[in-house]
Amino acid sequence: MSRIRTSLWTHGNPCPRRTAAGFTLVEMLVAMSLLSLIVLGLAGAMGTMGRTETSIDNRLERMDESRASTDFLRAVLGRISAKRVQGLQQQGMLSAAPSAFFFEGAGQSMTWVGVMPARYGVGGRYHFRLAMGSYDGAPAIVLSYLPWTDAQTLPDWGAAQTYPLLTHATGLSFQYLDGAIDPPQWGSDWGAVDRLPQAVQVVMTTDTSVLPPVVVQLRVMPAGDPRGGGGGASLGGSLG
Repeated sequence: MSRIRTSLWTHGNPCPRRTAAGFTLVEMLVAMSLLSLIVLGLAGAMGTMGRTETSIDNRLERMDESRASTDFLRAVLGRISAKRVQGLQQQGMLSAAPSAFFFEGAGQSMTWVGVMPARYGVGGRYHFRLAMGSYDGAPAIVLSYLPWTDAQTLPDWGAAQTYPLLTHATGLSFQYLDGAIDPPQWGSDWGAVDRLPQAVQVVMTTDTSVLPPVVVQLRVMPAGDPRGGGGGASLGGSLG
């Protein structure tokens, strides 16, 4: 009787087989595929973050450069010298309708005599020319400058020192305000020979944007201003 019960219990309650541990080949392939997708997604996200950070850094750098250029223009144009040209017209060294001053205002360039701001490490009167040029083979707004000598000597721009005031530039334009007429008018070329403009507007364009116009009142420096005497050191890299 005991043997019959044991046999019935054994046949009615078979022992379950133990499941083998580990993953099947299909499960491994699925896991590896999912892991690859996750890694690719993370790599793409990191690349996007890196490009975004680089773009932001470049934009901030250009904003700082444009701000420094604007501040310098306001400083160097805020005080100009009304030095008059003497004796050069009779020598045939000037055009048929020359200005009485060392000043020339055109639509895309401007030359004048002014004082380099003291905080840039130089002093005395200088000839300045602001126009489009190149820097490291790329277009840039270039400031040329050399010491003012006397009322008989025209600037030799071939010997001038240059500084890239704004890199990545694509355009430069000027407007001049004639305050001697009523009402005052802006024009792109300064044609008056016996007076200087009351103000100048400078518009600089880069490869990504148009900078806000820089409007500066041209205040004539008195002849006895001590900042206008003598020459000074080279501008060097003090603007950077």
